[in-house]
Amino acid sequence: MDIDHNTLVGFAKSWGLFYLIAMFIGVVIYTFWPSNRKKFDNAKRNILDEDDRPWQ
Repeated sequence: MDIDHNTLVGFAKSWGLFYLIAMFIGVVIYTFWPSNRKKFDNAKRNILDEDDRPWQ
């Protein structure tokens, strides 16, 4: 079986696209999963808790 450069590039582009789409779907599901809401709300509120004054 002889695989040329164009075949390999086409394979990498198509499966890379599917991989990125799957990763995107996974991140969106993780972000909007109901049990993660408390964690993200806590991060949203506490992002500046320790930065109450300018750098010295």
